[in-house]
Amino acid sequence: MTTIDDVARLAGVSTATVSRALRGLPTVSETTRIRVLLAAEQLDYAASPSASRLAGGKTCTVAVIVPRITPWFVGAVLEGAEEILHAAGYDLLLYNIGGREQARARLLRKANLPKRADAVMLVATPIGAGDLTVIAHLALPGVTVSSGTVVPGWPSIRIDDRAAGRAATEHLLRLGHRRIACVFGDPADEFAHPAHLERQLGYREALDAAGIRPDPRLGIETRADAEGGRSATEQLLTRGDLPTAIFASCDEVAMGVVNAVRLAGLRVPQEVSVVGVDDHDLAGAFGLTTVAQPAAEQGQLAAASLLGPLAGRTRSQEELDPVILPTRLVVRDSTGPPRAD
Repeated sequence: MTTIDDVARLAGVSTATVSRALRGLPTVSETTRIRVLLAAEQLDYAASPSASRLAGGKTCTVAVIVPRITPWFVGAVLEGAEEILHAAGYDLLLYNIGGREQARARLLRKANLPKRADAVMLVATPIGAGDLTVIAHLALPGVTVSSGTVVPGWPSIRIDDRAAGRAATEHLLRLGHRRIACVFGDPADEFAHPAHLERQLGYREALDAAGIRPDPRLGIETRADAEGGRSATEQLLTRGDLPTAIFASCDEVAMGVVNAVRLAGLRVPQEVSVVGVDDHDLAGAFGLTTVAQPAAEQGQLAAASLLGPLAGRTRSQEELDPVILPTRLVVRDSTGPPRAD
């Protein structure tokens, strides 16, 4: 049977630190807290949910609200969050709110959420002003992950999406590309907004800085998945004067772009270079150049940020500050210099 001493040895800390980390106390740094929780998860050691329930009448559950469960980013965030929360004795309660028009109604119908969960995590879910009122009435601690929404009293965990789009486009510019298309998420798509729009703005900023006026014929809105990327690229290839490179606002779209380019008889990257954002699990198999974001780490940090308030501790102002994680360019086989005519 795994003990707290086993967790302490694996994490390289004292048993007292393990205890404080699992209780969400402020005297443990986030880095140490996550190391302890991951060690506890690895050893299948968890705080006792039944003891916590008896002590405070808690559900020992965190509600996670997502727009869809299928995108890679959502799954990676949930996996990271589950590692941390399970080790601390909490379960996840998943709410898949579906389309954007349904979001507010679903939240309102779940007015009994405080009876079902002790905290809320919003993942990639933008919400309106009316929803903020509903959330305030829940009186639950929470955190947002890449949601594009500021909730008063909740920290946010994300990347700089505009900088990611700029970095991807600048890579293509450095290779010598000047006719660069952008395939990005449709604003009507719940999951595409606002991260994909921010990445498109980064694309435009990079072109502007290079003295290139964006060609409106080279920008296509699409569904934020591989099928959307394929469909958008088919449209793009019928418009004449083909781009030498395509920036896709996420890797799933980029995979569809690569597929469509190859089905059209064109070579990647010799005739069309392709770059995405995410570093999806399949990006390596596609040889896809991408701007990598730490999705699982965002889930871990979000979950760790809830442990203090779940233990009854008031968050400090520093703990409420936004956390913006770094990205990095990963160059693979899908990008290269433009073909010399």
